[in-house]
Amino acid sequence: MSERKRVWFEENDSRLDPALIEQLRQSERKTYRTARTEKIPIIIRCRQDTANEEMDQLLKQCGEDVHSHLDQEMRLINSVKGQLTPKKIKEIKDHTAVERIYYDRPVSAYLDITNEQIGTAAIRERLQISGAGVTIAVLDTGIHPHEDLTTPSNRIIAFHDVINGETEPYDDNGHGTHCAGDAAGNGAMSNGKYIGPAPEASLVGVKVLDEGGGGSLSSIIQGIEWCVDYKDIHGIDILSLSLGAPAQESFRLDPLSLAVQEAWHSGLIVCAAAGNSGPTPSTIGTPAINPFVITVGAADDQDTLERTDDEIAEYSSRGPTIDQFIKPDIYAPGTNIISLLAPGSTTETELADQIIGEHYVQMSGTSMATPICAGVIALMLEANPNLSPNDVKSILQVIGEPVFNHQWGYINAQRTVDAAIRYQKDMKAPVPDTGPA
Repeated sequence: MSERKRVWFEENDSRLDPALIEQLRQSERKTYRTARTEKIPIIIRCRQDTANEEMDQLLKQCGEDVHSHLDQEMRLINSVKGQLTPKKIKEIKDHTAVERIYYDRPVSAYLDITNEQIGTAAIRERLQISGAGVTIAVLDTGIHPHEDLTTPSNRIIAFHDVINGETEPYDDNGHGTHCAGDAAGNGAMSNGKYIGPAPEASLVGVKVLDEGGGGSLSSIIQGIEWCVDYKDIHGIDILSLSLGAPAQESFRLDPLSLAVQEAWHSGLIVCAAAGNSGPTPSTIGTPAINPFVITVGAADDQDTLERTDDEIAEYSSRGPTIDQFIKPDIYAPGTNIISLLAPGSTTETELADQIIGEHYVQMSGTSMATPICAGVIALMLEANPNLSPNDVKSILQVIGEPVFNHQWGYINAQRTVDAAIRYQKDMKAPVPDTGPA
């Protein structure tokens, strides 16, 4: 039997998440001088019953080390983020205020025939609905004020920048602008050719990813928390998250999963991209692993209006989740989607051969499928504003066409909106009097 002793971070009594343990292992392999001063970005989740005195003592203890500090509270998941040295992490891991410490790991960003193919054009024409009065928050790299979003009136009603603190809408990467158009572009610069499902929906841009399309768990959580705090002020109904990170543990422990769950319970409908790690099974990322939110997979429509030749996109992540839940919950077109181009962005440079005309660019991924789903949900909410997040998810799952040999189906805007309207009528129907008991 080996007499090797386990190092302190391997005996953590579940106080340290797997990603942080791996970071500590890597730090231990470095020279003593480097490891002693290296700061690791972390998130500390505190106990729900933590007293103010305990929290103050924890903050003071972390501040005693010149190389360590905690600098941002995240009330949504009762946490605080910052940077600590391995030595300081060891010191505070058993503090009475600490429930769990996470590595603040990186997160990254994952419409021509689409509009006809999923039925949004037909439902808009038949029922005269287009997402008016519904607001979608796009948590991504930002939103450029593209003419398809600002003509004839500006539908970007608010903007919050977690990354650089800017106040006016912009997008230095381009991914978020494409996603905004996937949901709510009105085709102003294409004579209506490249139009999203909800061309009159309002948009809130929340920049949580940088110019390179990267961010961290904490930057995404801060964006979600802002949406929860300002949902009534800006009338936010839907969160669209075309981003994620590999899932390393249960949705019950993952901090990003916990954040979207809180948003869901606050009344926000959350759409999260499944990820682009297919066709390997069990590759659903976080926050899409959460069983409450709507996880969106991508279909390849083969560039035809017929749905019979459509299939799950090769890249679309598959379930089950790390907790063995069936995911995705719905599929939407995600391959070769033409949407808005942000001029001067990273996308314009790196995808130059995918640019269509002067104002559009073609992209693929569950990142595109997710806001398309969000746009269809905006139509549902205009048709029936009384739908709860659970109502919306149930209708999508039940009405989705059973294809791809998958338990859940392929989004169909016409049938989905019709179901939302029927649900509204059923809610208003009088309860029959069955007489005395």
